Amino acid sequence: MDPLQIIAIIDWINAAAHAGVGEAELLGGFCRRLQEAGVPVWRGMMGADTLHPTVTGRVVTWSDGGGEQLVEYDTTGDPDADDRWRSSPFFSMYERHDTCLRLRLSDPAAGAEFPKVRELREAGSTDYVCIAYRLAATARIGELDFVFSSWSTRAPEGFSESQIESLQTLVGVLATAFRAQMIFTIAETLAGTYLGRDAGARVLAGRIRRGVTDKISAVLWFSDLRGFTRISDTAAPELVIPLLNDYADAVVNAVHGAGGQVLKFIGDGILAIFPMEGTADACLAALSAAATARERVDAVNARRAADGLPVTRFSLALHQGTVFYGNVGSADRLDFTVIGPAVNEASRIAAMCRSLDQEVLLSSAFAAASPECRQRLVSVGRYLLRGVARPQELFTLDPEAAD
Repeated sequence: MDPLQIIAIIDWINAAAHAGVGEAELLGGFCRRLQEAGVPVWRGMMGADTLHPTVTGRVVTWSDGGGEQLVEYDTTGDPDADDRWRSSPFFSMYERHDTCLRLRLSDPAAGAEFPKVRELREAGSTDYVCIAYRLAATARIGELDFVFSSWSTRAPEGFSESQIESLQTLVGVLATAFRAQMIFTIAETLAGTYLGRDAGARVLAGRIRRGVTDKISAVLWFSDLRGFTRISDTAAPELVIPLLNDYADAVVNAVHGAGGQVLKFIGDGILAIFPMEGTADACLAALSAAATARERVDAVNARRAADGLPVTRFSLALHQGTVFYGNVGSADRLDFTVIGPAVNEASRIAAMCRSLDQEVLLSSAFAAASPECRQRLVSVGRYLLRGVARPQELFTLDPEAAD
């Protein structure tokens, strides 16, 4: 490759990175430009570890005629993943802090100890080059400390020495752009995981100034586990966190599936909102989430009971009102949440579930907001809620009404 071709590809990588081009499109575009510049690349691959609750790494593969493919790996569910990693050329490079490994596959002995190299040789590859970068501690995020790539060709003579030198120069720039895109993905993951999907997106969009809030109308969801204090006092400590996780999966997935936003966990409690434009639609969505959560909790209980593990159910309060949604806290520690009288009322209604022996309680504001929902509710009476000036009529689901 001549210097002008190298500069042209670097310019394209920079433009693509600044445009937010994803990892798969980035690799595919890079490989096609290598071919246009006379580098006979047949297959390219680039990957790295990531920071995600369930995904451990993201790998993009491109092949001539096959296009690009992005795969996310969850090694916790794959008992053979660690063996595959340790039998790869990259593990050897990682251990030795190597940045480049070349294997001429016309030699049957070259890379014979690596299953992936044997597979590529059988597919017609004649030359295989691995280029990787070990990040310094100050450049790492979580386990993102190693960006690795491989490049292979079917050309009879393999890559030329000058082509490999050009690859080393260009792949370093590509790895920087690849890492930048992964950091953005990690930021989205962390914000969404710890703040909630909508709140996380708002924070990343710049809504981080202290005291900046939006006044919104929403359905409020406040649920907690029944008898959790008793369970946590009597169950073995190592069983408590898995119990919380099992029930959180059931409830959170139900809320998200109906369009709601989980804002926070409060011990065994969950605060969520359904901030939809149509109040009646938000009420219907919340009731749909409640029905789905109940079904999923039933499934969790059946599975846990079969394994001899403690089981429970959840109590739920649904309320409708106006809240302030945004940043609350100190200058250096903020929470993106909802505040307002309606939030306090929802928590007070949730506390009434135990005394009224009801799994679900709904406020009069919720009942009035959606005539369709109101037909499925039955009054359980008027009650004075702690800290609320006027008694409120509360409702529960009518067992004779259709879901």
